[in-house]
Amino acid sequence: MELKTPLYEEHVALNGKIVPFAGYLLPVQYPTGVIKEHMAVRTAAGLFDVSHMGEIIFKGETALASLNHILTNDYTNMKVGKVRYGVMCNESGGTIDDLIVYKFAEDYYFVVVNASNRHKDFAHMKANILPGTEIEDISDSLAQVALQGPKAFAIMEKLLKEDDIPRKYYTAKEHVDLSGMDCIISYTGYTGESGFEIYTAKENAVKLWRLLLETGKDEGLIPCGLGARDTLRLEAAMPLYGHEMDEDISPLETNLNFGVKMNKEEFIGKEGLLKRGEPKITRVGLEMVDRGIMREHQDLFVGEKKIGHTTSGTHCPYLNKAVAMALVEKEYATIGTEVTVDVRGRKLKAKVIELPFYTREK
Repeated sequence: MELKTPLYEEHVALNGKIVPFAGYLLPVQYPTGVIKEHMAVRTAAGLFDVSHMGEIIFKGETALASLNHILTNDYTNMKVGKVRYGVMCNESGGTIDDLIVYKFAEDYYFVVVNASNRHKDFAHMKANILPGTEIEDISDSLAQVALQGPKAFAIMEKLLKEDDIPRKYYTAKEHVDLSGMDCIISYTGYTGESGFEIYTAKENAVKLWRLLLETGKDEGLIPCGLGARDTLRLEAAMPLYGHEMDEDISPLETNLNFGVKMNKEEFIGKEGLLKRGEPKITRVGLEMVDRGIMREHQDLFVGEKKIGHTTSGTHCPYLNKAVAMALVEKEYATIGTEVTVDVRGRKLKAKVIELPFYTREK
């Protein structure tokens, strides 16, 4: 049976179209529709319920050592208040999950994992922490919302003191008083825009949601669903677990090298990555040449040779073109390479283009 986030009734009241996702009932869109929600985030602001995400606490004198052992990135020189990406590998170098780590003290870290992997991730972490580390899954006690878009800062400035707003990307502040609610606020997101992810006790969820929507009304803020979250992250070429990576695909094969520190003395999966050798496949961006839309799991060919498959694809509202991410053999990853994609039995032309498709600077 699917679970409900603390904001479920709010979505129903706003006529959200509810669908099952990662074990939860969540809005895929509101009556505004995916395209308007997507465009609101690119041009003004959107508010997402992401309370289904998992949150795990690492505490103790060996918390840092445990994170460095379990994750591929290196957290040694991380300062308090910083946020850092990471990947968790299995012994063979495949990807168990990707996640982000918040440092709030030398012996206290807050880790956010993908909703669909929460229980698997926690079990793997618990089995591999070092003596002197305590971990706790606190997901069920928290709500999380994402306020994303160029107007996000203007909205937060109406609600918070200057010092309480994180100003640098991938930084966070803990115990921020937002209208009487104790919050973690981080300058992070999954849309390719500036914005915030806000965590608070689930009892505060409805108050926080309504306060943000009311405060942001004049800035064009609207509620957004899973549909826009997916088109936004795809337009920004952000990988999604189960699409661009899984337990067979290594982070090096899907271009997540920045989050893998092979010069670290050890981490789970390092030997497996070394054994795999130089990756033979890589993640690329594709743009349709013919009319049509690419979706996930569509085979790609050069001539008669199958060279890979799409991992995520759609028509991107802001860019107004059909794009996809794909995993292909490295020799076919050069920008400009023409490929054929099998779109439900139709062989259509596409070409390799640069990632990301969209950045704020562009």
